[in-house]
Amino acid sequence: MLAIDHLQNPTPTRMQRAHGQARVSFRSRDGRTGLDRLFQEGCAKLRFPRPLGADDPQAILINTAGGLTGGDRFGAEVELAAGTRACLTTQACERIYRSTGADAVVTNRLRLAAGARLDWLPQETILFDGGRLSRRLDVDLEGDAELVAVEAVLFGRQAMGETLRSGHLHDRWRIRRGGRLLFADDLRVEGDIAARLAPQAALAGHHAMATVLFAGAAPERFLDQARSIIGPAGGASAWNGKFLARLVAETGLALRRRLEPLLTLLMGGRALPKVWQL
Repeated sequence: MLAIDHLQNPTPTRMQRAHGQARVSFRSRDGRTGLDRLFQEGCAKLRFPRPLGADDPQAILINTAGGLTGGDRFGAEVELAAGTRACLTTQACERIYRSTGADAVVTNRLRLAAGARLDWLPQETILFDGGRLSRRLDVDLEGDAELVAVEAVLFGRQAMGETLRSGHLHDRWRIRRGGRLLFADDLRVEGDIAARLAPQAALAGHHAMATVLFAGAAPERFLDQARSIIGPAGGASAWNGKFLARLVAETGLALRRRLEPLLTLLMGGRALPKVWQL
């Protein structure tokens, strides 16, 4: 009887989940930025190609799981010592696949000492129908540290005719300088995502969007050129030591064509990492 009950009421199968955590810090050696410490766990890996024509190190964050789904956890911690400069990007677009109920959780933490500069340049995130993502970016800046940060999201792949009828996205930013809040942003959309993004006050039916932030001295100097790059599908403003731009586009490729020159502008003319080149 016990055997029959066991067959009729099997124990729920515990599904395998991906976990990845990477931590990296940089310090100055003889006036040049070099790797200080590196930690890699699970599906998170960091690689350090040598940038052409540049002294600042690059770190490429790789998710060897090939994408994220409900219950997966992934994240990075980056620390820059005083006077260091570095760039961190991702190997490719991150993919958020259909979930059975739980969120994929991504947590990134950045700490920059005085005089440091970080270009935080992950490539686009693709949210598939039924995907659920909860992502958090926490940044602590000290003194005159500078940050360029971007997060871009593609709501399905237009070339594949995908439409998001269900899903969840919560994107949370908190940027602090000297312990005081400099910028806070929360984006949350769930349910029938395509319908929720259709109104003019949302994305007006566009399927790709990006948020770009520069935190540093004299952000107003970027405004005129940035607005020319962005055009009518988006906007930019600068106040209280920060520059903020929002961009929307019909496709990921159209978004990328404006993101690239905008990021190059904010990076002082330096080239984007080679993995950004289509």
